[in-house]
Amino acid sequence: MSPQVRSALEQGLPVVALESALITHGFALPSNLEIARRMEMAVLESGACPATIAVLDGRVHVGLSDEELTCLASDSSARKISLRDLPLAVAQGASGGTTVAATIYLAHRAGIQVFATGGIGGVHREHPEDVSADLFALASVPVVTVCAGAKAILDLPRTLEMLETLGVPVIGYNTDEFPAFYSRRSGLRVGGQVRTPEEIARIARARTALGMKTALLICLPVPEAAEIPAEEVETLIAYAVEEAEAANISGPSLTPFLLKRLVELTGGRARRANEALLINNASLAGRVACALAGTESL
Repeated sequence: MSPQVRSALEQGLPVVALESALITHGFALPSNLEIARRMEMAVLESGACPATIAVLDGRVHVGLSDEELTCLASDSSARKISLRDLPLAVAQGASGGTTVAATIYLAHRAGIQVFATGGIGGVHREHPEDVSADLFALASVPVVTVCAGAKAILDLPRTLEMLETLGVPVIGYNTDEFPAFYSRRSGLRVGGQVRTPEEIARIARARTALGMKTALLICLPVPEAAEIPAEEVETLIAYAVEEAEAANISGPSLTPFLLKRLVELTGGRARRANEALLINNASLAGRVACALAGTESL
């Protein structure tokens, strides 16, 4: 644990966990380092302490120094570490970025109650048997998770149905729809709507009092100025999926391929939307953490 995170937790101050797979596998250098720093700054500006979580040389780190962040961002051999990969990475002395599933697990172990990411994983299009470990982690780890819905390249109706089956509360922040990552609306209803970080904190406390072990999935739409219309995105996703099928790209390689193609097909607009929603989510997560800790957000 970094000294800053340890001190904040010991004093009961607000802390927000941040994933690192987006650093190692979501953006290329130097964009990955820049967005990681901007997310940490957004958390700080909200009044909370950022805790980027990663595995470095076989050791779990909860909170990274800027030097460690820079090394991770420039490590071309860094692994993408999901929950199932943690024992192997630690035992083999590997370094890598933690996914949503691994990050919320480690955050909960450290005593961190709030986590911010971009979009969660889910059920893949045309392959309903391919389900992200993120969904099962959300069903069993009680961390408030702020996101912009699930990644738009996924099967959103099936993903939302799976979350319902697993008993994960899906709550819209000033929206009654499940956001579609690059787009603000999907046509799919969420289970409830809240308007303030304090409301989220009350729901989190009620969940704990009830003895429930699920995450709260707080869905915040991408900022309007950065949004790409859903109709446009759907056309491009269909095209990218066809390309992937033709090239026999599947499994762990599929999501990175599709996300990269969308950036190319939108002339960089998909990347800018991704960056905007990540900062937006980090800022809200910081305010939620402040509400849970009983401190005033900035």
